[in-house]
Amino acid sequence: MKRMILTAGLALAMLTAMAQDSYIVKTKNVKKLPVTVVNAATEVTEETPSAEEEPKDFVGKNFKYRSLCDWQEGMRFMVIPEKYDLLVNTFCDAGTGKEVGSGKLRHKIMIYKGHSITADNHHRINFVCQDDNKSYYYQIPNGSFDDYCYGKMGVPTLAYLDDVDKARELLLGQSLFTKQKTFFIDTQADGDGFEEVTVPKQTEVKVTAIGVGTRAYPVKIIVEDVKTGKEFYMNCVMSRTNNGMRDDELIMDNAKYVFANSFDLISGTEEVSSDITKYINKIVYTKVATGMITKGAGKEREVQVPRLTEFKIDAIYPIPNSQYVTLQLVETESRRQYTKDVTFEHVSIVGDIDGQQEAYFGTLFGIGEGKLRNTTTATRALIRAGRVAPGMTEDEVLLSVGEPNSTASSSNGRYDWIYKRSNGKLLIVQFGKTGKVIGTKVQ
Repeated sequence: MKRMILTAGLALAMLTAMAQDSYIVKTKNVKKLPVTVVNAATEVTEETPSAEEEPKDFVGKNFKYRSLCDWQEGMRFMVIPEKYDLLVNTFCDAGTGKEVGSGKLRHKIMIYKGHSITADNHHRINFVCQDDNKSYYYQIPNGSFDDYCYGKMGVPTLAYLDDVDKARELLLGQSLFTKQKTFFIDTQADGDGFEEVTVPKQTEVKVTAIGVGTRAYPVKIIVEDVKTGKEFYMNCVMSRTNNGMRDDELIMDNAKYVFANSFDLISGTEEVSSDITKYINKIVYTKVATGMITKGAGKEREVQVPRLTEFKIDAIYPIPNSQYVTLQLVETESRRQYTKDVTFEHVSIVGDIDGQQEAYFGTLFGIGEGKLRNTTTATRALIRAGRVAPGMTEDEVLLSVGEPNSTASSSNGRYDWIYKRSNGKLLIVQFGKTGKVIGTKVQ
């Protein structure tokens, strides 16, 4: 009889472990590190990046936000501690009343069992752990349950599993298109290590696995590039249930973790009008210096591209819910790839270059080969480097360093253009009677 009970117990434990492990997913070729024993009180883990909010279409229709006030018994969560949670324990054992280290409960599944008030008027949020069938509670720090939940608070460490399950149901095996350029790959099979990878916008991918990410961004979506077979992932926020972030925190660097900012269910290429797609394969040159995104040392970075740099427009991708598009550009000389977000609309544009609208295509680019403008090969190289040399015309100086901050003239027909530099010094460009540079000096 004892053997039968032991066998049944082992079987239940195995099923529980399988259910728990199915939520922990990794990208391909992740390394398995040696197992080390770490004190739960001091254990520190790397937290994978977070995810963000979504528009009212796919996410709004399928992922319902549940305030703590509206939680129903049976809702399931996984304990995903962050660094702070490993120092300040979240849960207490309901049987002993003692705190339980978050490291010990890491990856355990908690089932919500309502809230209660103790004899000494402490308010608790109650759970049963699916993995060990023990009862735990989170004690509300101050005030009542109603005060706490109406303040849009939540329970630390808990990632909402219903979002993960719903995402699996709707997205596994589906084709998506990337909408931003920074994603992640796992570097540890038994840890939380990761590194960033860059992926071109509008890359077609297939969803290969979905698991748990973090409390804030609970849905880890692993996708595979359909052309290269490479896997990468993003942790995404879906319903925002218990994600512990205010709306104003889901911006800036966190914006990329919103599902709608990372993935699109259909390619946006068809949305570009024929008036814009006609520029694909055109040769263009930069009329002003401008920032672009390029890839170097395995990561994307923004660089300043000088005037008269020549490109071929390789592709054009729309930016949803906006008048902007992303140009994919190839520099004709180096063959290096760049991207630049621009608009073909001449209204409601923010940003200026020398008083002009920076993001407007017509301000940034001229059609045709930049090298055929009235400059020599040597002068064009100087302009691209932002330098001034004797023999350059006024137009060439304007292309190289822009409008002067001030000018000065003398009685013999000579005149100077004066530029204030970022280091506090002045660049003085000296012109002769012919209107060409005769010298420069810095003071």
